Amino acid sequence: MKLQAEGLVVRYPGSTSSALDEVSLEVPAGCLYAVLGPNGSGKSTLMKALLGLTPTTSGRSLLDGTPINDWNRRDLAKVVGAVPQAESITFPLTTRELVAMGRYPHLGPLTGERPEDREAIRRALDICDVTRFRDRDVTTLSGGEFQRTRIARALAQEPRALVLDEPTASLDVGHEMTILELLRSSADAGMTVLLITHGLDMAARFADRMLLLSDGRVAAEGVPSDVMNAATLAQVYGWPVAVHTDPTTRAPRITPLGSAQT
Repeated sequence: MKLQAEGLVVRYPGSTSSALDEVSLEVPAGCLYAVLGPNGSGKSTLMKALLGLTPTTSGRSLLDGTPINDWNRRDLAKVVGAVPQAESITFPLTTRELVAMGRYPHLGPLTGERPEDREAIRRALDICDVTRFRDRDVTTLSGGEFQRTRIARALAQEPRALVLDEPTASLDVGHEMTILELLRSSADAGMTVLLITHGLDMAARFADRMLLLSDGRVAAEGVPSDVMNAATLAQVYGWPVAVHTDPTTRAPRITPLGSAQT
């Protein structure tokens, strides 16, 4: 399943500049694609525009060659799992009940869970290490536990594509690695994965390709070794950095320098 953006422009009412300015990308099946950039660079807006959740001034988003707004929303929910940056739950809901919501697009009106639905839910709970919280109210979970539960809901959907906004935020190193390795193995198995993250080092280690945004524009796009360029990163983030190859992972690694260093 291929995700595409062609010349996306998004301008919010009252703003004098575009949140996205002629942004294009292509994420083929089996690709783990990372989107990076400073705060306010347009990363979350890009996710919303790709999913047809925010109006665009020009350009278009496509899923398997079909404009995103031409998709039936129920059909779209069957094939694309999304984990937004933030979410609040205002009514009583257990961890299992939240994860089970990922199966709703596959069920008809008033249809109860089938064996395959229960298995998908069980597997997602287990993969994200939240099985032991299955009967707890989600409002009692820690930030990291809640984040893993939201990822489990997307996995229970059994989608062909995953779009995730900061999925490893609030996670400790063990759970962060578990999720990133899961996304990498999912892409290797043919799933389309678009990951929005602030984690430059982890993105460079796990992603096939990267898109670097700056003030709503594409500053760089390509394989990690091309995008993780010290001069480009220093310009985009407004801070000097050094880039070297990690001796263990062989991926680019970024070291922020002191403000007086170049």
